[in-house]
Formats: sequence, structure tokens, C-alpha cells
Amino acid sequence: MKIKIFMLCLSLVLFTTHINAQWTVIDPSNLAQGIANTTKQIVHTSSTATNMINNFKEVQKVYNQGKEYYDALKAVNNLVKDARKVQKTILMVGEVSDIYVNSFQKMLQDPNYTIEELNAIASGYAKLLEQSNDVLSELKEVVNISTLSLTDKDRMEVVDHCHDSMVRYRNLVKYYTNKNIGVSYLRAKKSGETSRINALYGNPDERYW
Repeated sequence: MKIKIFMLCLSLVLFTTHINAQWTVIDPSNLAQGIANTTKQIVHTSSTATNMINNFKEVQKVYNQGKEYYDALKAVNNLVKDARKVQKTILMVGEVSDIYVNSFQKMLQDPNYTIEELNAIASGYAKLLEQSNDVLSELKEVVNISTLSLTDKDRMEVVDHCHDSMVRYRNLVKYYTNKNIGVSYLRAKKSGETSRINALYGNPDERYW
């Protein structure tokens, strides 16, 4: 009985969210992959600042499609302990997307980056998002109730592994973002435009060094 309840909770966390007593079916891995794929298009088609901005708007559209889901999932508190770890793993994919979208939007307004550099940064984000999506795909496999060959212990070991992997990717995205923005701070300091960059990103002493 315990495993049935556990598997039901995991299935609900992975594929649904509860908003005002209504359930919206959604697949977070599709959202993560959609953002990664659209980011690749940025790299392949952006040759001017205008094109870069217009193409990035497509990334924002995909991101906004999933934001309501991730925000609602944060409010779900009545889950068993093991299902909570699955929830946290999925939410970290939303956090990775959030860091990318919000930070890259600021980078597009930053004169210290060239188009080529922005394309390179976007390419790095795309790879990190794809790797995060791979973790979600592994998680989906283990919570699939038709995977009868796995014991409860096996399932929880995979859930723990996925959670730990997602923590590493989330932290890597933060580090990657901060290092890229740190380059802009150094260039701004050299050109005497630190006030403009501080207004864009915030105090570098608090976030980027």
C-alpha cells in the first residue's frame, strides 16, 4: 500500500500541478528541452543585436509556458518525504531556466559583450539545460509504475542520484552565469563604466566575485 501511495504522489508531481482544484497536465522535461532547442536556434541564426533580441523572445515564450507550473509546484506541501525530493528536483530545472532567462536578458542590454560572445554564452546555457533535461528523463523512467524490475530501494537510489545531479547542474549554472557577468564587470571597470553595469546586475561584491 505504501509503495502505491508513493508512486501515485510521484506521478502527480511529475505530470500535474494543482491550481484552484484544477489539474493541468504538463511535462517539465519538454519545457526544458524546448528552451534548450530554442536557444540553439539563437546561436545558429543571430548575427546582429536585433536578431539576438528577437530570437531570445522565443526562449522567453517557452519559459513563460512553464513558469506557472513551476510556481504552482512550489506551493505543494502535502507530499510524502520521498516525493518531496522529486518535487525539488523538478523545481531546480525551473530554477536553472529562470537563472538563464533573467540573466541573459540583462546580458543583451550589456554593451560589454559582442554578438559572438553572446552566442557562445547561449550555447553554454543550451548544453547545461540539455544535461538537466537528461536528469529529468532518468527521473521519469524510475517513477514510471510499469518499471516493475526496480525495488523500492532501487527507485529511491535513482531519485537521490537525480536530485544530487540536479543540485550540481543548478550550482554550475549559477557559477557559469556569475563568471560571465564577472567579465563584464572587469571590462566596465577598465572603461570607467562600473555604475552602469552595477545598475544592470547589482553590486558585484554580493554576487559575482
